[in-house]
Amino acid sequence: MIAALRWQVDSGADEAILDLAVDRFAEAAKAKAAAATKRATETQDTTPTANRQTNTATPPESPRPVPSLAATDTVNQDARVLANACNDLTALRAALEKFDGCPLKTTATNLVFGTGAPSADVMLIGEAPGRDEDRQGEPFVGASGQLLESMLGFVDLDRTANVYITNILPWRPPGNRQPTAAETSACLPFLERHIALVAPRALLFLGGTAAKTLLNRDEGITRLRGKWYDYTSPALEAAGLAPIPAMATLHPAYLLRQPAQKRAAWLDFLSVREKLDRMELEKGR
Repeated sequence: MIAALRWQVDSGADEAILDLAVDRFAEAAKAKAAAATKRATETQDTTPTANRQTNTATPPESPRPVPSLAATDTVNQDARVLANACNDLTALRAALEKFDGCPLKTTATNLVFGTGAPSADVMLIGEAPGRDEDRQGEPFVGASGQLLESMLGFVDLDRTANVYITNILPWRPPGNRQPTAAETSACLPFLERHIALVAPRALLFLGGTAAKTLLNRDEGITRLRGKWYDYTSPALEAAGLAPIPAMATLHPAYLLRQPAQKRAAWLDFLSVREKLDRMELEKGR
């Protein structure tokens, strides 16, 4: 039993969404019995009244509608108005706490906003909070956070001194599932404003979802990583800021599952260090 529970946790099923466990076998048995009773009733009842009673049975519940493209665009526009009105990180956090356009807010435990130096040299952006992050309300804690801090320290970077860390989504998707396009679209204006307010010298995207979303690319992380790109957004342009050098690398959680890939990530972090050093030299000239 312990092995079975551990397998569920490793698969992402690490918390209960409902107050009580659901016995799917009992539900199936009840449905089968109800169907048999209905068939027997329809066979015995042949009068018009009985037929009318059968025809007026409660219809099955309709599937939950999928948000339309127009609705998604409306939420995105509302989020952009709220985000653009924020002049500092405190105001941006308050706006996110009041924002109801992302349904993940109703299932998450805490808002995971961001942490680090407000005027950081490097801003790291991941995908979404995990279980530990959701409980503590801080991005990249637990095993993945420890690995990330070790890699940052190797290139003389520190999350309390010259690094700022956040995610595309400030709320955890249930079971650590992949964010939907609607969820990402709803939260993206806040992230774009987040980047503009921190105004880092360089950006580092952790994982494929963050890289593809912010670079607007379709390639996988293995093709995107290790290269420098120019990141820009409507929020940067509105603030009069130039495009920011950006690189994608492998997510620390992935590195914990695939230790052989750590070498590639170390090279990416070294490239970030070299980029910062060159920018510092050019600034002094």
